[in-house]
Amino acid sequence: MRSFLIVFSLILLAGCSVIQDSADDELPPIPLAAAEIKVETPGYQPAKPKVHDLLHTRLDISFDWKAHHLLGKATLTLKPYFYATDRLVLDAKGFDIHSVKLVTDSAYQDLTYEYDNWKLDIQLDKKYSRIEEFTIKIDYTAKPDDLPMGGSEAILADKGLYFINTDSTEVDKPTQIWTQGQTESSSCWFPTIDSPNERTTQEMFITVDDRFKTLSNGELVYSNFNAGSTRTDYWKMDLSHPPYLFMMAVGEYVVAHDKWINSKGQEIPVRYWMEPEYAPFAYKIFGNTPEMMSFYSEILNYDYPWPKYSQVVVRDYVSGAMENTTATIHGEFLNSDDRDLLDWNNEDIIAHELFHHWFGDLVTCESWANLPLNESFATYGEYLWNEYKYGADHADYTLMNFQSGYFYEAKNEKKDLIRYYYEDKEDMFDSHSYEKGGCILHSLRGIVGDDAFFLSLHDYLVDHQYADAEVHNLRLAFEKTTGQDLKWFFDQWFLGAGHPEVEVSHGYNAETQMIELTLEQVQPEDPFTLPLDIRVVTPNLDFEFEALFTERKQTFQIPCEEVPVWINPDAHHNTLAVYKVDRSLAASQMQFTKANDLFDRTEALEILEMYGSVTLSDEDRKQLDELLILAMQDPYESVRLTAIDYLYDLPDAPQNVVDQLHTLRDDKNTEVKSEALILLASVFGFDDKSVFEKALKTQSYLVVSAGLEGLSYIDPAQALVEAKKLENESSMTIKSSVLSVFTQHGGAEYNDYFNSSMADGGSYEYYLTALNYSEFLLQHEEKLMDDGIETLGNGLTSDDDLRRYAARRSLTNLMKSLSVMVEGEPENTFTEKRTANITRISELLNPIP
Repeated sequence: MRSFLIVFSLILLAGCSVIQDSADDELPPIPLAAAEIKVETPGYQPAKPKVHDLLHTRLDISFDWKAHHLLGKATLTLKPYFYATDRLVLDAKGFDIHSVKLVTDSAYQDLTYEYDNWKLDIQLDKKYSRIEEFTIKIDYTAKPDDLPMGGSEAILADKGLYFINTDSTEVDKPTQIWTQGQTESSSCWFPTIDSPNERTTQEMFITVDDRFKTLSNGELVYSNFNAGSTRTDYWKMDLSHPPYLFMMAVGEYVVAHDKWINSKGQEIPVRYWMEPEYAPFAYKIFGNTPEMMSFYSEILNYDYPWPKYSQVVVRDYVSGAMENTTATIHGEFLNSDDRDLLDWNNEDIIAHELFHHWFGDLVTCESWANLPLNESFATYGEYLWNEYKYGADHADYTLMNFQSGYFYEAKNEKKDLIRYYYEDKEDMFDSHSYEKGGCILHSLRGIVGDDAFFLSLHDYLVDHQYADAEVHNLRLAFEKTTGQDLKWFFDQWFLGAGHPEVEVSHGYNAETQMIELTLEQVQPEDPFTLPLDIRVVTPNLDFEFEALFTERKQTFQIPCEEVPVWINPDAHHNTLAVYKVDRSLAASQMQFTKANDLFDRTEALEILEMYGSVTLSDEDRKQLDELLILAMQDPYESVRLTAIDYLYDLPDAPQNVVDQLHTLRDDKNTEVKSEALILLASVFGFDDKSVFEKALKTQSYLVVSAGLEGLSYIDPAQALVEAKKLENESSMTIKSSVLSVFTQHGGAEYNDYFNSSMADGGSYEYYLTALNYSEFLLQHEEKLMDDGIETLGNGLTSDDDLRRYAARRSLTNLMKSLSVMVEGEPENTFTEKRTANITRISELLNPIP
């Protein structure tokens, strides 16, 4: 496969200097004029052939709000990429095509075309050479709601253009229009060459009612006020970018103004587009954006490359966020108030989408097979920001989460990072492309060093700016900088699958004063090449030993004057590997106290699993208790939370441990504080109601939620009373706890609350409610089950993607629970009823066409 890929590598992008005035190359006998090349190898996904070069796109847009239609005129300027041709094939999904015309200096000329609802195949007036430009104008109506539903786990729907609450039937939800182009859904709202290796400049004229604001790529040039209370906004983007990054958002927004100053002293507008309710908190949510822009510009030695940067929050978004060039869209989870921001921020996703503006927008993957060139970098951008802004522990916590996300996915399937073979392009949006790729970039940084790493990224950006690239271009940039052959690294990590699983053992020869460290790679894949910095700690020594681990099994002789207590085979955690080490209690304590980073401290706590798995001596138990107390005193919150997690399995923890847990009731971190409160009530029987009543009066939503949940363990009746007081809170954190209390302790009369929450609330409220509702129905099976199944079944036909997903998941959970009940009981009338309900749910989930 690897040699096959080399044949198909991108060799050269022809520059203007090679174009001759007399160029009139004929098409070769293979069908390069077609929209796609047929490839015989099943599953191989090539880059889209460049038949035409789309130079400029002008869109004139208005809307039929009631019908959910876009009324468009697209004026496209193109030229053949290399071979002369008299055909043009565009992506255009689900349109009514009204006319296709050639634009000349003096008139419009009708062109003939064929249209199959997906591809618009246009017969041009003549054969054009690669130095001849032509312009066509297409009058069309886009009807995204009529398209068949698709999507993936990362992007729930693929209809490109979304009309939100345009009939104003949903209470407290704004009316909006927004777009989502990735992967190839921009062609659901305008005709284009919908491929990541195409780039075009852009003009967009958007006509809306004057009460709405519009946002698009580039800069707002002017607004014209029309008759009938409408307005046309003219947005212009002079720098080329891929069609999938075109965007449009319409809504009643309040715009918060900010700015960034680049290295030349130029002011770049920065804007935050918010619903009026959340506008007062815009600067608290997004306010670090200018500092992020400065940080990324400095480490890359490449200024933010676009004329403005806006971020907008939309409702019912089908993904988390999207890096549309100069105008990122975020899902509504970014809507926050002061109380939300006490508990968490969403800077990781803000940083992720901003870093895309270099990796993805400026330099774009030339095919979806190369998606990690976009997503791995954006993911690693989160790490870089946290390292700079919040320090080593927070950066390590980010990287640990990357590793966990990838390892979880790799349990079921290990894939090449750069994948030229896949069933669907949406399959690329997974923890390999994101989290694994981010970890691999961190490994590469560790191998070449910081200076070489960032200089290589600078050269990569400069060499491929406003163009597309593939993974070999990245490798060549690093080889150009370092002078090293890095094919081994890119082959095993970017073009290969899996990760090392290393069993670690060691002995000590007192006579030779040598440690014999044996490392064995036990993964099914071929051995990886791993440059290692091995850390050795003894009672009096602490040093590192460099080693190159290349074989399936290797033993390293390490000089050492003392018996080692702790050996760390990857001292700086630069390798994406699982190290299987049998740590002694003494080694774990040494590791925790001598740890250089969060990785080491967290790994040391794994010894706490001994509590429930082995019989301990009093002395060992005392040492583990001391380790647990140290963890609860750790300066970083994730370590304190890890200690809390272990305590859930230790209801007989000694008093000094419980006393330390009580100190976390006043922790500075609201998540630690809330988890400590819940743990004290649920496991240790702490029943001082005043503590939980006090928590109910705090500002933190997490702590209020913990107060309610803690109270539910002590006094369910009072918890119901307090939950009733909180049932109209907008916070989904509190909503979740209210639903939990009603589910566990509420009677059938609370059914109306569940129904109204699903009927009147937003998508996320429906999601939370539906998942609790399946459990609630099981508590009141005889009275509510039939109607409850039908209520959830109605959600399966919702226009809202998240509602459909929640309804399906809730019904699936319900069916599984009922099936377990039926299997465990003798046949009787109630069993027959449950069986009938299982059948009904199955019919709803799998309707017969």
